[in-house]
Amino acid sequence: MVIHEGLPTQLPDIDPDETQDWIASFDALLDERGRERARYVMLRLLERARQKQVGVPALRSTDYINTIPPEREPWFPGDEEIERRIRAFIRWNAAVMVSSANRKGLEVGGHIATYQSSASLYEVGFNHFFRGKDHPGGGDQIFIQGHASPGIYARAFLEGRLDEQQLSRFRQEVQHGVGAGLPSYPHPRLMPDFWEFPTVSMGLTAINSIYQARFNRYLQNRGIKDTSEQNVWAFLGDGEMGEPESLGAIRIAAREELDNLVWVVNCNLQQLDGPVTGNGKIIQELEANFRGAGWNVIKVIWGREWDELLARDVDGVLVNQMNTTPDGQFQTFSVEDGAYNREHFFGPDPRLRKMVEHMTDRQIEKLPRGGHDYRKVYAAFDAATKHTGQPTVILAHTIKGWTIDALEGRNATHQMKKLTMADLKKFRDRLYLPISDRDLETTYEETGTAPFFHPGPDSPEIDYMFERRRTLGGSLPRRVVRSTPLELPGDKMYAELKQGSGKNKIATTMALVRLLKDWMKDPGIGKRIVPIAPDEYRTFGMDSMFPSAKVYDPAGQTYESVDRALLLAYKMSPQGQMLHEGISEAGAVGSATAAGSAYATHGEHMIPFYIFYSMFGFQRTGDSIWAMADQLARGFLIGATAGRTTLTGEGLQHADGHSPLIAATNPAVVHYDPAFAYEIAHIMRSGLERMYGTGGPEGQGENVIFYITVYNEPVSQPAEPDDVDVEGILRGFHRIGVAEGDGPRVRLLASGVAVPWIEDAARMLREEWGVAADTWSVTSWNELARDAVAAEEWSLLHPSETARTPYVTEKLTGSDGPVIAVSDYMRAVPLQIARWVPEDYRVLGAEGFGFADTRPAARRFFHIDAQSVVVQALQALADAGEIDPAVVEKAFTQYRIDDPTAVSGVLQEGGDA
Repeated sequence: MVIHEGLPTQLPDIDPDETQDWIASFDALLDERGRERARYVMLRLLERARQKQVGVPALRSTDYINTIPPEREPWFPGDEEIERRIRAFIRWNAAVMVSSANRKGLEVGGHIATYQSSASLYEVGFNHFFRGKDHPGGGDQIFIQGHASPGIYARAFLEGRLDEQQLSRFRQEVQHGVGAGLPSYPHPRLMPDFWEFPTVSMGLTAINSIYQARFNRYLQNRGIKDTSEQNVWAFLGDGEMGEPESLGAIRIAAREELDNLVWVVNCNLQQLDGPVTGNGKIIQELEANFRGAGWNVIKVIWGREWDELLARDVDGVLVNQMNTTPDGQFQTFSVEDGAYNREHFFGPDPRLRKMVEHMTDRQIEKLPRGGHDYRKVYAAFDAATKHTGQPTVILAHTIKGWTIDALEGRNATHQMKKLTMADLKKFRDRLYLPISDRDLETTYEETGTAPFFHPGPDSPEIDYMFERRRTLGGSLPRRVVRSTPLELPGDKMYAELKQGSGKNKIATTMALVRLLKDWMKDPGIGKRIVPIAPDEYRTFGMDSMFPSAKVYDPAGQTYESVDRALLLAYKMSPQGQMLHEGISEAGAVGSATAAGSAYATHGEHMIPFYIFYSMFGFQRTGDSIWAMADQLARGFLIGATAGRTTLTGEGLQHADGHSPLIAATNPAVVHYDPAFAYEIAHIMRSGLERMYGTGGPEGQGENVIFYITVYNEPVSQPAEPDDVDVEGILRGFHRIGVAEGDGPRVRLLASGVAVPWIEDAARMLREEWGVAADTWSVTSWNELARDAVAAEEWSLLHPSETARTPYVTEKLTGSDGPVIAVSDYMRAVPLQIARWVPEDYRVLGAEGFGFADTRPAARRFFHIDAQSVVVQALQALADAGEIDPAVVEKAFTQYRIDDPTAVSGVLQEGGDA
């Protein structure tokens, strides 16, 4: 059914008689000519109304037919027969690759059916539309559907970019030598010269492609690079559109008129194990979604053989049958023979039966879906690239597993990884490949799989492929790094942070933002910085940037800001530097990923600075950050109100006690939890140098991401000591206080906002209990643990050499006493280093869920405040026999560390944010 909206039934009728005449005329048309004719006339009237600029509600979906009629299809400029043969070669090699990977004794999995359904979609692009890196306009960015990777490898094999041995080692990346095989999916980190975008985490392709297209416009509008000839293509599955990230940001693309973005949704009507929406029509549903969001929608549903039938459909009975047949039934039609289709699709209405009476059952069976018709797909791609003012989505109807009889349209295709000899012979025959039964059987008997096929480097098909790619700017996919290292700021930039805050107290969030402001003024890196925030710039004190840096909006500011009279008024500009993503952490990571990988996609170093509130950045978008790392992006992620108790007025869901653990699971993320401004200065400088300097491979920066947790609690910022241990700050911890006096000794470790607690604890231990304490600021529990794991790994692999000592062990060996660790995170964070601490190691942490209260109350509740550290230190000394256990009992009673009401009168400084 056509779904429409906004009918003005509530409006007054100023001429009821005239209205009744129109309704009577419509009723007469309906009675005399039927519903289909009446519907057709209504559609034409709506079309005419729009032509005459009469405002009428927009249709959210159209008939279940091709958007582009035959008479509007452009001339197809290619050699269709040669391109058909190329597709056949690629189809065969892609299927053989996966089948080979599942021969007995190997069986590493893979996906055969996805590429078979989308081969025509990709080949139209590769032969006619996708512009490569050597194109004068800079080349397109292609997001390839993850499960279609075998087809992309198979094309690269024909081009000579991959060899037969690599294809035979699909999903075998280390057993033949690192890099000798091929990864399962598009993974730039695993094939950094080949893949450009990681896409197999479903849903992320969609949102990341939107923010990539948007970032292209950002670079253009800011005058950093001309991206006017670059398009972003994203290939998606109809089942994948069920992921929230797939449709969650489509309004952004429409609002910013991203006509440099084309989505191609392969609508084979199947998810992994069944229909996408068996009782409905996913193409119609998606059309409604996209039209409603403001996209240009092109449907490619039927192949050219249907055109003649539709031309005969004078009564609209065929279109009605197409409109009302559910997807589950279309899937059944795709696997049944022509006789079944004649009886069940065309049979219910005599007019339909008459329409196909001249056709054989075989001809009916082979009536194609539009996504397999080269000319239909070409027409859609051509229209998409010429459309202006809107992003375009192409909804292409295909059959999963197309051309492989054993797989076509069946629910089990996701589990079918291996083709039998009979399957292979049918497949070969359908593709008209010149492979004899003898060669097929011999190879199968010797290797357990079929042979790959290559027509020879001098064949007309290979010449054609090379000619097309030369014309379009070179082979794809391809990742190229052409950026040059940046001129980074020197010592002077960091001098202010190293001076401390004097008598004032400032939060580490504010110290970091102050440095960012100075960076943005630097002639070498200033314009390269991309500040990104979901909806919290004012929270982080960054509203002072609005008047100068401005918020990016391609439309500029078309209204008078409500705060226009203020010094720090909200300002928007097409040349704005700040990306304000609204309430969308997923969108913010999309922007960070596009900016952080611009050194490769555009040859331009950009420095994303994504600052987010509490744990919402890392917890909510961990998968997106993983994809960011896979894309070899670089940049800074700032958890700007970190910790379980510093933001405790907000309550449970804002209480970050675990983001360092999530960060630790990502090998590319370097996490720091600094306590002081001077530590921030060294850490941020290190991040710039590591990511954007010349210290990485081949003089390029390292492909890492710096995650820095800072706090909203004002604290006294000490000046940098003359003997500051910079190496310790960067490697994970450094000593900030040396034990004074005689008597029992302990060592207190803390990170971030907890460092002042151990400084208070050290004072109390000395003044009240006669215990001397060393204090250490742990800037990174994660990096200490990684260093220790790496040391053990090296020692395992070098048994004849002296074992390496982890850095944390080496540094703590020079002092005495039990070690007490505390942080504003759960115990698991400091427990990462437990194995390598050379003495008794006790850990305090904020376990469980957070809640709303004052900081002193929360810290007493979690037993992580200074008094709790004192009691834990005394208990460790008592257990070691160095003090009387009665001392511990006395301290426990005195401090009441089990009673949050004991601190109800303690005031706190700073607001909740």
